[in-house]
Amino acid sequence: MSDLKDTETVHGTLDKDYKVKVKKPSFISIFVKGIWKENPGLCQLLGLCPLLAVSSTATSALGLGIATIIVMIFSSLLISLMRKFILQEVRIPIYIVVIASLVTIVRFEVEAYFPNLYDTLGIYLSLIVTNCIIMGRAEAFAGKNDVFRSTIDAFSSGLGFSIVLFALGSIREILGNGTWFIGASDLLGPFASFLETRLYDESYTYIIAILPPGGFFVLALLIAFKNFLDNLKKNREDRRFKIKSIKV
Repeated sequence: MSDLKDTETVHGTLDKDYKVKVKKPSFISIFVKGIWKENPGLCQLLGLCPLLAVSSTATSALGLGIATIIVMIFSSLLISLMRKFILQEVRIPIYIVVIASLVTIVRFEVEAYFPNLYDTLGIYLSLIVTNCIIMGRAEAFAGKNDVFRSTIDAFSSGLGFSIVLFALGSIREILGNGTWFIGASDLLGPFASFLETRLYDESYTYIIAILPPGGFFVLALLIAFKNFLDNLKKNREDRRFKIKSIKV
């Protein structure tokens, strides 16, 4: 009996001593991942349907980006608050209900205060519910982390997606229409009318840029540019730690 008791004590001590604690990511690392390292639009290639369909102009792209950020922040915040009370078996339906409720509120607000933007975005505003980015962050991060980290993760991922969306819309509008930020006053208010610019005549535009194939081409160029910058940084770091050969 004494041997058995001692064995149990040893095992209990070992379990206690060798218990692994997982270090939580810092706020800065979470933000950098969402903006650059794990950008939803350039790295994970999520949300391609709205990314390519609504990015024909900078205004529509920015409008959808802002709506996506709002939904992501509040959905991750609510899901993180409720994560301890949500059963694992029904978590996905609950996530969808939370996201759909927030999207409905945002859609009503856009329809009431920004009718022109609402007409431009059309069904893609409602389809934010099915956006893989929002559901992905809710499942992978908000359902497992505290409120502050979940909010930062949602904001950085939404901001990273919106930056890609806005860059894509700006390039396509410039190449396809010869303009930039037309309709900004409808989204941001009358003070933003000075941003609406015609850069060159329509006769020099490339209509393919605002068509679906143009969206794929421009997105591919943005991805290639990001990969080039990542490889450039990696090669620079490799050269720093490379041991120079000694000439005899």
